[in-house]
Amino acid sequence: MNPETYLVTGGAGFIGSHLVEHLVRRGAAVRVVDNFVTGNRNNLAGLEAVELIEGDLADAEVARRSVAGVAYVLHQAAIPSVPRSVEDPLTSHRANIDATLQLLIAARDAGVRRVVYAASSSAYGDTPTLPKVETMATAPRSPYALQKLVGEQYAELFTKLYGLETASIRYFNVFGPRQDPESPYSGVIARFITALIRGARPTIYGDGEQTRDFTYIDNVVTGVLAACKAPRVCGTVMNLATGDRVSLNMLLDRLCAIVGVDIKPVCEPARPGDVRDSLADCTLARKLLGYTPSVSLDEGLRRTVEWYRRSSSAER
Repeated sequence: MNPETYLVTGGAGFIGSHLVEHLVRRGAAVRVVDNFVTGNRNNLAGLEAVELIEGDLADAEVARRSVAGVAYVLHQAAIPSVPRSVEDPLTSHRANIDATLQLLIAARDAGVRRVVYAASSSAYGDTPTLPKVETMATAPRSPYALQKLVGEQYAELFTKLYGLETASIRYFNVFGPRQDPESPYSGVIARFITALIRGARPTIYGDGEQTRDFTYIDNVVTGVLAACKAPRVCGTVMNLATGDRVSLNMLLDRLCAIVGVDIKPVCEPARPGDVRDSLADCTLARKLLGYTPSVSLDEGLRRTVEWYRRSSSAER
């Protein structure tokens, strides 16, 4: 086993591809497994040294091939969509639970050093208490939220029962370059920015006063990579976010200012399963990972707008 070999599941996706890029930059050997349901091959452009396995992790053989000879697994593969899970819970279950269990079994049997699991803040549900702390009771409001919670519980169980080192990172509304605004799984920031650049009115579901702890991708990458080797994280669940919240209406105002437009949204009814407010307490990640978000929301928005501007110019 190469001590610096990493497997990034879902490595052609938004978050996964950023992890791959940073690992390659650090000189690590990287393998990606992706079935390209939500991933995009273009996200791996320029990363030809990366080994790619195309397949479904819910298939035990794919899971076994993926972890062979790997020291660290960054498990990002999922169908990350609340609406999709509400409409089609069975397909979502296969991607988010069956695949995770097969991966954990394969990692245990292959002697993988550590699995870092992409959990979700949606596990907290709609409890009014803010900020969200890892010791709070969970209350998932969608199949997706429940599935991600089961995944982190499986990870913790595999640590206690089999000695497989795992750590679960609860993401809070991650955004940045390479999110696909046309995808039904994409975050609101990608959709807002691309609409504003085109001069179109973005859509807000609900009254726009719902709040989120938006987290720039570089902050997430820093925390996840730190979790690979931090000494006291095994079997734990940690929030990873900015530690600040903003309403969707305020977010749109900030983006209008950055893009240089004044466009009002189209308002649609709130969607089933969506959480009203979200804010992370990152004390545990700070203590165990030395985590501090290095990119603020406003700076992250500026970087993301610039990337989409370059991307849209290149397509013309």
